[in-house]
Amino acid sequence: MIVVDSNVLAYLYLPGEFTEAAEALLGSDPDWAAPILWRSEFRNILAGYLRRKSLSFEQAIALQEEAEDLLAGREYEVDSKSVLELVRDSDCSAYDCEFIALAARLGTRLVTMDKKLLKAFPSLALALDSV
Repeated sequence: MIVVDSNVLAYLYLPGEFTEAAEALLGSDPDWAAPILWRSEFRNILAGYLRRKSLSFEQAIALQEEAEDLLAGREYEVDSKSVLELVRDSDCSAYDCEFIALAARLGTRLVTMDKKLLKAFPSLALALDSV
């Protein structure tokens, strides 16, 4: 099991520079987990595509549903104290620290392309393009 950042999900479902890497990651380790926050972050990514008219409303709904199916049963609440401790010890947002807190709790790694997370938590965060 690995924890995936919302940007990894976006690369999986929205064609881009790291889509092949996200697809390869899913093929090699399909047991993905995320904090419940991922839903809001992914919806916000889709909102940007909707506003730029890069996706239709129906496409956005279908992608959200597909991503929710992928993570069904592997979405977790995270402990606020753990998140705030990570915030205290880094320059990362509380949102980003939720993903790190979950990886620590599950005894696994976070796969992300977030440079701040990769720098602040090298023992827990792995770059998608290096997996």
